[in-house]
Amino acid sequence: MPSLPLDSDALLARARATFDIESAAVLGLKARIGPSFIEAVRRILEVRGRVVVMGMGKSGHVGRKIAATLASTGTPAMFVHPAEASHGDLGMIKAVDIVLAISNSGESDELAAILPVVKRQGVPLIAMTGGRESSLARHADVVLDSGVEKEACPLNLAPTASTTAQMALGDALAVALLDARGFGAEDFARSHPGGALGRKLLTHVSDVMRSGEAVPRVAPTAGISELMRAMSNQGFGAAAVMGEGGRAEGIFTDGDLRRLIEAGADLRTPTAADVMHRGPRTIRADALAVEAAELMEQHGITRLFVVDAEDRLVGALNTTDLMRAKVI
Repeated sequence: MPSLPLDSDALLARARATFDIESAAVLGLKARIGPSFIEAVRRILEVRGRVVVMGMGKSGHVGRKIAATLASTGTPAMFVHPAEASHGDLGMIKAVDIVLAISNSGESDELAAILPVVKRQGVPLIAMTGGRESSLARHADVVLDSGVEKEACPLNLAPTASTTAQMALGDALAVALLDARGFGAEDFARSHPGGALGRKLLTHVSDVMRSGEAVPRVAPTAGISELMRAMSNQGFGAAAVMGEGGRAEGIFTDGDLRRLIEAGADLRTPTAADVMHRGPRTIRADALAVEAAELMEQHGITRLFVVDAEDRLVGALNTTDLMRAKVI
């Protein structure tokens, strides 16, 4: 088939018109939202089971996303395909659940076939539909109006503005529920342990620190050569100068060594106690790793010693350790 010449102006005009139509669809929801939305939130908060989201076609794709958003923000949810429900998957829905059925027209045959069964089980039904007088709306306990004036499709056929409205209404429902539950950043992190936020809020210093023989340490009487061996053997770039009771009295870094050499200092006679920096920065093992990163940034340092409740040295970490754990 020969390719048609592209009219750049017409293409951009159509894209901009799509944005206008879909924006208007979402703003229309904002103007209509009211008591039914509050009732939907109340019923979901009261349910002991899960929100079972259902929808056919494009509404089904939106439904899968809504179910995923609900589940990741503190509201147990799953998606059940209406056609599969008619062939056995209806058994996944229990009396303790609540169904959120999505259909722009409200006349989906697949939904219509199973809704009476759902209602006979005593399962509450929330309808998200543009057909307020539809079969779906008549069966529903709560109706969320997702209607739009027109689709962005120039034929007014392909679900475009209507699915955008459904998606936005689902997001509004999830966010309202999140807020009502007091769902916080740490709760979100527990649902997303593999993500950046999860790593920052769930990774503790104890998870990333070096411990035992991996922490270079010397006595205050150690010479510079012993300090150098301790730093290079463990690859930490610093050594703890130990005092009484297992506490770190000071720290000596490879940067300190470089500055001594540049100053022409005699390295044969000083001891670790002579060249160390007293009162090194420390952090507890049960602190979040992101707190260690913030402490390093605040004081312009790249290493921290880890101590227990009695300030005894139990570990050490540097920026490389935090980067390896993807905390920074």
